[in-house]
Formats: sequence, structure tokens, C-alpha cells
Amino acid sequence: MVSYDERRSRLDKYEDELLQDLEYSFRSLCLGPEDLTDDLFQPLLSEDLSTPPDMADEASAERTPGFKVGEKKTLDEYQKLDQEDEALNRWKASLGLAAGESISDPNDSRMCIIKSLALEVVGRPNITIDLSQPGALETLKGKPFTIKEGCQYQMKAVFVVQHQVLSGLKYVQVTKRKGIRVSKDQEMIGSYPPSTKDKPVYEKKFAMEEAPAGMLARGHYEAVSRFVDDDEHCHLEFAWSFDISKDW
Repeated sequence: MVSYDERRSRLDKYEDELLQDLEYSFRSLCLGPEDLTDDLFQPLLSEDLSTPPDMADEASAERTPGFKVGEKKTLDEYQKLDQEDEALNRWKASLGLAAGESISDPNDSRMCIIKSLALEVVGRPNITIDLSQPGALETLKGKPFTIKEGCQYQMKAVFVVQHQVLSGLKYVQVTKRKGIRVSKDQEMIGSYPPSTKDKPVYEKKFAMEEAPAGMLARGHYEAVSRFVDDDEHCHLEFAWSFDISKDW
């Protein structure tokens, strides 16, 4: 009698082969991006099927048309700016520009330090990666997260800001499966003053998401993520991977 594990293994192999056949058939039928109009296939339209682009290049932040980055000012200049303007003073206070003693390290030139990343899943213990530990980014790439199909999850970043006001920090993620881009996501994190003794770290929880479900969704995914600001300065870039599976 065939065991349950062996039947499960055979079924998983069959599903992978079926998915590969479907992807091959789809590629062979595509004469060009102009021939594809269904929104279902929009993630594929950005791909050059002959020469895949580098994922890091794809993970560039998108800009709002007509948006221009304002003139950069030092922290001291912000604090002295129009000191008699009550509305502006309230705005500066809301950013914390006039409160607390900075903990910026004069020997560390980084403006933004991502301290940790976490995957929070409803009803499950959080999975946290401490990026201050040696080899943490390599761990992210080499040990994929497992996400159960259809579950709800969100990411959380903990970070420190140093020296100057950090303007327009964004999180950008490009996800691929079998070399085909399936999504590009961007989330605005915001603008922050330097961390202080009263507020040593900032925490940002991203929007709740629902993992895809079904036979075609299950499998291994590769991703590249970046934290970038309005000046297009990349504060952290890393590759990682995850598996969508039937269970944990």
C-alpha cells in the first residue's frame, strides 16, 4: 500500500509539472506584449522574455508624476525655520524636531539603520530577523519563510534615524516565481527626525495582506526588497525567498 507521504509527494510533483507546462504553453503563445490585454497577465507585461532584467533594478521606487523633492535642510535649519509661524511650529513638533536628545552615532554615517524585520501572521508566533546580527541577510536569502496559502500576514520594520531628517522613506519589493515577475509592491513609510533617547527606534507595520491560494499559487518565490528615500538613496537592499504551501 502506498503511504500518505508518498501520495503527497507524487501529487506535489504532479502540481509542479502541471504549472511548468502551463507557463511554457503561455510563453509559446505570446507573440508580444501588445497581444496581451487581460489584467490577469499584467505582471508579465513588464518582462523581457528573452533577457530578464536584474531584480534590483526593477525594485526602484515609483514617483508621482510632477513630484519634486524639496530643498534639503539640516536639522538645525529646520528648527530655526520661521520660528514665529505657529502652524509651522506645530508641524515641526509633530515630527519631533524640537524634542529629545539625539542618539546619532558620530562614527556611523548611515542616516537610516534597519534594525529588524518581522513577519506577523494572524494566529501564529511572529518570525523576526535581527539584522544587527552577522549573517542575518544571508539567512534571509538562504532560509525561505513558509506562508500558508490564504493566510493573512503583514511585515514590520524597526529602524533608527540618524543625523538629519529622513524624508519619504519607502519600502519596495519585487517578487518573482520561476523567473517571471508576479508583483511589485511599494509602501510609504514616512518622514522621520533623528532618533532620541525618548524615542530610540521607530516601528512601521505594513498593510495586512492575504497570501494567494490554490494549486497554481503554491510554490517557491524569490524577492528583492529595498528601503529607499525621496533622494533615491537606498538604505538597505536584500534578497529573500518564501514558499506558499498548503500548511505550515
